[in-house]
Amino acid sequence: MSVLIFAELDEGKLRKSSQEAIYYGAKVADMMDTSATVIVLGEADESELATAGRFGAKKVLHANNARLNEANGMAYATVVAEAANREGAEVIVLAKSALGDAMAARLAGKLKAGLAANVVDLPELSNGFRVKRSIYTSKAFAFTELKAGTKILAIKKNTIEPQETEATATVEPFQPTLNDSDFVLKVTNTEKATGEVLLPDADLVVSAGRGLKGPENWGIVEDLAKALGAATACSKPVSDLDWRPHHEHVGQTGIKISPNLYIAAGISGAIQHLAGVNSSKVIVVINKDPEAPFFKSADYGIVGDVFDILPRLTKAAQAL
Repeated sequence: MSVLIFAELDEGKLRKSSQEAIYYGAKVADMMDTSATVIVLGEADESELATAGRFGAKKVLHANNARLNEANGMAYATVVAEAANREGAEVIVLAKSALGDAMAARLAGKLKAGLAANVVDLPELSNGFRVKRSIYTSKAFAFTELKAGTKILAIKKNTIEPQETEATATVEPFQPTLNDSDFVLKVTNTEKATGEVLLPDADLVVSAGRGLKGPENWGIVEDLAKALGAATACSKPVSDLDWRPHHEHVGQTGIKISPNLYIAAGISGAIQHLAGVNSSKVIVVINKDPEAPFFKSADYGIVGDVFDILPRLTKAAQAL
């Protein structure tokens, strides 16, 4: 019996969201008086994988196979299911992500497991196995009891704050059985988001909308983001106009984020945009229109011209 944690890699490094999942899984293992094991797929340095120990994992199973370098939900589900059966895992933890979503449903089918997504807190074990989940685009919470023998938990990003130690994990080779039928899905091309801080894992996000009036004015957004160490984002109309790349679009039809701080400049706050950002811990809205709908959802609001306010904020951030 153990807790198995699936960790995603980004250019051979553990993703921040996976570090959160490892920490969460290790805490669940402590609650169940068992051990936490991480499964990693694809080529990576052993020294990097050993850092999983900083977040509480005791062991890392490494399926070091070039065929697994590309994120493939079908093949990944097969490999993780084999690892879960070999380890006797009753609980499987992973970060909720595009890959996690694609893999978790298949994994639940293979293992006949119960699946809970958008988990935001440690489980309650005093009377069964109950988890707290974010629902309705973070407008409410649900408490879900999992009764299946195997349970899969997809952890919502930026809801678990991992505490690091100096420990390291033991890395063991894991040689799964790879079936050609799992590779009928082919990844033909991958276009990665660029920037110093990638949006899906960002703790701080500076976003802007049509209030910036044109792509030539985006420098003031990037300057503030750089000063804060934040990622940049935009509203859907901005990406539709090709002012900014699509991978920066946050909202119901774009990326859904949960940063600690979300700064929205020149965005009116349509409900479709709010659906992608309303789980941010703190929302700051900057708009010259005091009646902008976004102010109703803001923790802090600044009524003013973004071309005046953003440079001031940048200057203040640089002075810290």
